[in-house]
Amino acid sequence: MQLQALIKGLSHTLLLAALSASLPAAGSNYSQQPQVQAFIDRMVDKHDFDRNELVAVLDNAERREDILELMSKPAEKRLQWFEYRKIFLTQSRIEGGVTFWEENKEILEQAAAKYGVDPQVIVAIIGVETRYGSNTGRHRVLDALATLSFDYPPRSKFFTGELEQYLLLAREEDIDLLTTTGSYAGAMGYGQFIPSSYRSYAVDFDDDGKRDLWDNKADIIGSVANYFHAHGWTPGSPVATRAKVTGNDYQTVLDLGYKPNTVLDAMRHDGITPVTPLPDELLAALISFGQKDGPEYWLGFNNFYVITRYNHSPLYAMAVYQLSEEIRNAYEQSLHEND
Repeated sequence: MQLQALIKGLSHTLLLAALSASLPAAGSNYSQQPQVQAFIDRMVDKHDFDRNELVAVLDNAERREDILELMSKPAEKRLQWFEYRKIFLTQSRIEGGVTFWEENKEILEQAAAKYGVDPQVIVAIIGVETRYGSNTGRHRVLDALATLSFDYPPRSKFFTGELEQYLLLAREEDIDLLTTTGSYAGAMGYGQFIPSSYRSYAVDFDDDGKRDLWDNKADIIGSVANYFHAHGWTPGSPVATRAKVTGNDYQTVLDLGYKPNTVLDAMRHDGITPVTPLPDELLAALISFGQKDGPEYWLGFNNFYVITRYNHSPLYAMAVYQLSEEIRNAYEQSLHEND
């Protein structure tokens, strides 16, 4: 009997039992490692998992060298802004965003009304993360999280927590541990939620009794909007604007990082001027982005920082922001042309 035939239609509990009884280990034998045994002990004691079932699941997880390699060289650390931007600010991604917006207009409007998050930002996140669902990841989530939990010491604690959350999520949402795929870091669905974010911020936006971030557009859109709402998105507030710098005092503000830290009035005294007129009391961060001919400077506001809660990179946040602006412009132009 094929594996898919074996697991099709089984509940999560029955699936674990089937794993324990009939599936061969993938060769990693994770359960023999002391740190894995301690993890299993904790899951049994804390969450009432069955020990034999967990042993079977973890012994079917594969150590993935390609995942370890990918973790060592993320794009956000090896690319300059002008290189990074080219990946996401493409005509196909802009046009794809317009199509996604048109096809899901009603849901986007409902999510914007409930959570106060602009449709263009929701669409841009999904565009940056997975090209509107066309690439949700090729790595088995179980393999990714086991590899990073037990074979990647720099972030073992974080990913062990995510593996714990993933097993809980699978039990709650009846997710198939053997076939579910995602990113090399274990992120899932259209919006690429890691397990802890899935459990905390995913919503059943259409009230069908399940939070589905792969196939249910209402849940996908509502969950991204809820994530931004929960992290402090302010409706109608600016995200970012270009800035001019003079003198040398601006470096002090630049060194403070990308979380808003200084009001614009104080920044002006340090030689920092927004190209767009904005209130003096607005809190911002000065951020440098590398171009071929030198750095360009931007002011990032609260909403820019909220985008970095999705991915802790100013490059990522700027790509989402600029893509969202391009999508909005193209969408509005399309509306005008169709009037």
